Amino acid sequence: MRRGARIRAGTVAAFTKSRWNGQSRMNGRLAQFNGYRGVNVTVMGLGTFSGGVSVVRFLAERGACVTVTDLRTEDQLQESLSELKDLSLRGLYCGSNPREAFRDAQLIIRNPAVKPGSVVLEECRRRGVIVSSEIELLLHHARGKVIGVTGSNGKSTTASLIHHLLVHGGTSGTGNIRLGGNIGRSLLPCVSEMTVDDTLVLELSSFQLELLRDSGICPDVAVLTGFTPNHLDWHGTMENYRAAKQILFRRQRSSDWAVLPGNDDANDSRLWQPRGHILRFGTSDTGEDGVFLDGGAVVVRRGSREDAFRTATRSNLRGEHNERNTAAALCAAWAAGVDPHHAISSLSTFRPLPHRLERVVEVGGRVFYNDSNSTTPESTIAALKSFSRPIVVLVGGADKGVDVAELTAAIRRYATAAVLMGDTGPSLARHLCDGPLPAEDGRLRRVVVASTFQEAFRHAVALADSGSIVLLSPGFASFGWFRDYRDRGDQFVDLARSWKPVDTVSGEA
Repeated sequence: MRRGARIRAGTVAAFTKSRWNGQSRMNGRLAQFNGYRGVNVTVMGLGTFSGGVSVVRFLAERGACVTVTDLRTEDQLQESLSELKDLSLRGLYCGSNPREAFRDAQLIIRNPAVKPGSVVLEECRRRGVIVSSEIELLLHHARGKVIGVTGSNGKSTTASLIHHLLVHGGTSGTGNIRLGGNIGRSLLPCVSEMTVDDTLVLELSSFQLELLRDSGICPDVAVLTGFTPNHLDWHGTMENYRAAKQILFRRQRSSDWAVLPGNDDANDSRLWQPRGHILRFGTSDTGEDGVFLDGGAVVVRRGSREDAFRTATRSNLRGEHNERNTAAALCAAWAAGVDPHHAISSLSTFRPLPHRLERVVEVGGRVFYNDSNSTTPESTIAALKSFSRPIVVLVGGADKGVDVAELTAAIRRYATAAVLMGDTGPSLARHLCDGPLPAEDGRLRRVVVASTFQEAFRHAVALADSGSIVLLSPGFASFGWFRDYRDRGDQFVDLARSWKPVDTVSGEA
């Protein structure tokens, strides 16, 4: 806390009344389709989650002529297709994205999972076809306030916590608080129910933001949880990756709020160029405007106005990284009008999300934690730092071209054993075994490379003594063993809950 700061025992009102006008803040490029009746739309990438299905239903029910393409087969898309069986589609192409599906398209809705560089999309753009996304459709038609959350790590937890604080923290508004974007189900089916009093809390990935480059997105509150190398296999360079994240901030107005991590070289506001009021957050008080968890107090400050709230309320989230997520959420909720005292009081009722350092079960003296949503080295490092007990970590996945030096150093320092998986398994083993084990700078004693997930789990429990943590925290995206990170986490949960101490094997690389 800043020396000489004034500390008061009362509550602090919201900084100022933002212009919560509840009107569309997009540039209106979708308005030309006048309700979509008779418009030829191609949905590129139906996907296996709700976004693609919601887009198809939204447009078809408004009279659009919808064609669907996806590289997956009909069998792989069976669940999504079953939700569309009552609709009459203009065309359906599974297993390919043929040019004929785009030939007379007037609007293309591209799934964020479709990689950039598509030749057919570039041909369409040259013809003047608008390439949009599910999120742009939502933002164009939704009424109400928007809080956008992005970052390399912690997006889902922070967005969910903001939603929780707005719901339980006593906002002055009367509308609904809705959570969507890259988390949960699509909000498109709710558009007709939305009012100007509603608030949308949206988790936005870099892929989704890239598709909003020409949309004019302008959130009332924009949150950056942090920025570290990620998805370089997709974006190519850190500059491109940063530029995608920057889209959330670049069209904000002076009356809006930009919530950024405590100032350092990586998160300097000059690099992000926010147009709104800047608020900072962190786990130590830097003296800046914002919210800081510092020495048992929550410090809230703007200009010469400052309060510190000392409270016994404890969050159910583990680790310093989740303290930062909590500070970010409190900061965003405060900017949105939630009284800090009420927000802090509601922290104790928030429950961690599935697959995010989720305590699964304790069996045979071993505690199992599912952190399958860890898809970056930084998130695995944070998870490893969250425990004082011995850790056996399951780590590895798809190679995204990121540096693993800090990850392997953290595994050596904090884990007693590592079970390595996926494309990155062999290279991680080389890094970890480059030098004698046990390493001079840490606890690591055993390293195993597994060829299946079931084998990886068996090795992990065999290497975990009673009193240990068995931690699934891959640090990389899922790969061929799984449909996605959820499937990976679900498989781990099932194995942990069915495991008995006699099911052990041993082995090492």
